Amino acid sequence: MPEGEIIGESRVQDSVTIVIFGASGDLTHRKLIPALYIAYAQGLLPARFTIVGFARREYDDAVFQQMLAKSIQQFSRLETDPETVARFVEHVRYHKGDISTPGAYESLKARFSDTETYPENRLYYLSIIPSLFAPAVKLLKEAGLVAKPGAEHWTRVVIEKPFGKDLKSAMALNTKLLKYLSECQIYRIDHYLGKETVQNILSFRFANAIFEPVFNRSYIDHIQITAAETVGMEMGRGGYYDEYGALRDMVTNHLLQLLCLVTMEAPGDLSAESIRNEKVKVLNAMRLDIRKNISDAVCRGQYGKGTDAEGKPITAYLDEDRIDPKSTTESFAAMRLSINNWRWAGVPILLRTGKRMAKKTTEIVVQFKVPPLQLFQQVECDDDVCDITRIKPNTLIFQIQPNEGILLQVGTKRPGMRFVVEDVKMDFSYSGTWKKSLPEAYERLLLDTLHGDSTLFTRSDEVEAEWRVVQPILDNLDRLQPYTYPPGEWGMPEADWLFHGVEGKWRNK
Repeated sequence: MPEGEIIGESRVQDSVTIVIFGASGDLTHRKLIPALYIAYAQGLLPARFTIVGFARREYDDAVFQQMLAKSIQQFSRLETDPETVARFVEHVRYHKGDISTPGAYESLKARFSDTETYPENRLYYLSIIPSLFAPAVKLLKEAGLVAKPGAEHWTRVVIEKPFGKDLKSAMALNTKLLKYLSECQIYRIDHYLGKETVQNILSFRFANAIFEPVFNRSYIDHIQITAAETVGMEMGRGGYYDEYGALRDMVTNHLLQLLCLVTMEAPGDLSAESIRNEKVKVLNAMRLDIRKNISDAVCRGQYGKGTDAEGKPITAYLDEDRIDPKSTTESFAAMRLSINNWRWAGVPILLRTGKRMAKKTTEIVVQFKVPPLQLFQQVECDDDVCDITRIKPNTLIFQIQPNEGILLQVGTKRPGMRFVVEDVKMDFSYSGTWKKSLPEAYERLLLDTLHGDSTLFTRSDEVEAEWRVVQPILDNLDRLQPYTYPPGEWGMPEADWLFHGVEGKWRNK
């Protein structure tokens, strides 16, 4: 088995033409093409396939092939073989065209008349700005480049986030897309759902009888989810980020999807519809946990200026390139939610995400309640210095990135004459269990689209349910002015207020 091969994955049988809109962009070169190359090198792509890069740049097939060969060598997670790379790029073509111009689609259709080179099953990947999603789909349909559902040859369209800017725009986008495509043809991609540990949440919960019975309000004190990044507005990202911010960029997709997986009910089976139905149910039960004012449940921030570990200056958010100096867009967001159903009623859910944080990490922390009788004392040690403390709660931690794994912290008797308890860790890590590298999220998700498996993609009603959760925040941004937090820290102390009445605090590790 080649290193990194996806165990149990079957080869795609349908010959296919993969068209990447926005093919000159960073996503194509860093993620999409390396992911497709790895699938090819592992024998998972069909015998007949063609990849068409669609963009406005003045390239031809040969130049584009050379560029992609360099991208594969630079960004592939596995060691590349020059001969395999050369064979792979022979499947690549380039199509020059303006995405907003009907003529570009007519010329693409004419090119597709060569069905030997361009198989009639088609996957369109829209790696373009969100405002062009609907126009591109409309022009594809009008040019006759979209097959009807159930036809002999299939059409699938992959759409990158963000899916709208608020509930109204998300609903409008869904309406436009569903005018030209069937829901079964739309694959709204969230790359977090392709991560191995994210997928493992469901198997951990529902394949182990010892955990599922205690995943409820009787045993769990609270759940916290953190997605922290150390980067700021590098690579000219400020223009995009200042328009969307942490709420739109991270919460209304990545974090809410993680929350769905850790709180949803068990599906009747593992079909895409069953899993997505349960996710929609729990999303519809989510609310901001507001006591008196919305500021009780939401905290927003912007990083200020500072210095990094090497003493180099860090630019404040408002001074970053392509950021409005008067911007109120948040680079940090924290919130407290509740889930109004029988399983989770009364269990606080705390989410936070931010740029320029102390560490790059994404994790879910499930903290259990402490035992009803304090029979034992807890000892907490820092090297040789130990203190007696209150009994610590058990915690279950899903580490999504960068060190994928699952960690369970429990109390056991400390060796010695005294009857005191000390925390120990039961630690499962992918790297410590399996020596092969984990597949990248895009490797899994692209193969799923080619197989027609929509389990890890977001349905239209799911997208709208996510926006309903955060829409009250967007409606009250004037009452939620951002605080300033120092770069390289875990946000600002105001975010700790969200833990009122909760036995715990943010896990800053």
